[in-house]
Amino acid sequence: MLANRITGARRSFPAVALVLTGALLAGCSGGDFWRTRDNMRSDDMHRWMGKEVTGSVGMKASQFQLTDNERLLRDLAYPLVEPPLSRPAWKSVWGDYKPLPSPWRQNIVFDRTMYGRNLIDEPHRSHMSRYSVLIDDVRSDITRFEPFYTAAARVIELDRKRNASLKLVSELSPREQADAVARMDENALIVQWVQQCLERRISSYRWALERLVIQAPDGIAADADRLIKELAALAANPPVQPMAIGRAVTVKG
Repeated sequence: MLANRITGARRSFPAVALVLTGALLAGCSGGDFWRTRDNMRSDDMHRWMGKEVTGSVGMKASQFQLTDNERLLRDLAYPLVEPPLSRPAWKSVWGDYKPLPSPWRQNIVFDRTMYGRNLIDEPHRSHMSRYSVLIDDVRSDITRFEPFYTAAARVIELDRKRNASLKLVSELSPREQADAVARMDENALIVQWVQQCLERRISSYRWALERLVIQAPDGIAADADRLIKELAALAANPPVQPMAIGRAVTVKG
């Protein structure tokens, strides 16, 4: 009798575990254990950025499909427009993902202290790890700079050719004209969005370094300062200058 009970319990355990696992996964709104849902990952997962920038300045988004270059532009732009340390570390590990409002849609004044406060308030084993996070964030932005602007230069140059071709296309419909213009606006605004976010990041990094220096002075602060200056020099002379569209938001620090 006892052996039968034990055998029955063993047989029922996988079913119980399966039910519990299914319930747990169903409760994770962001996907399995808060990972980004598979249906969020796609070739056009950043397509929303074009609609966001044009919608934020009262323009309609283009209905054209994204080209490979335009898709790459958006993929490279997202890491630069997402504020660093804007979410808990565990969400970053599990791949949390969400659309972001463009700077033209935000009415709240930019807070350059937020990054530094998150950096300092988040638990760390030593002050050196805070400097390491800051240095890694700045270095990552420097690394992302060239690939993004290389893609941006390619897209903007092709848009110039697209704009010139509009006068030569036979039987161009009003809808085609509108979609072509809207896509050029999208691309230009995305580049401008990144430029503004870089200025914001630099301002935030400087504030954070100043607070670290007075709270936990260390020689490594010079390395952080050097990298911030390098990023600032890059941002001050972007290789692509799209036509200013909409209401620009420039924050320097």
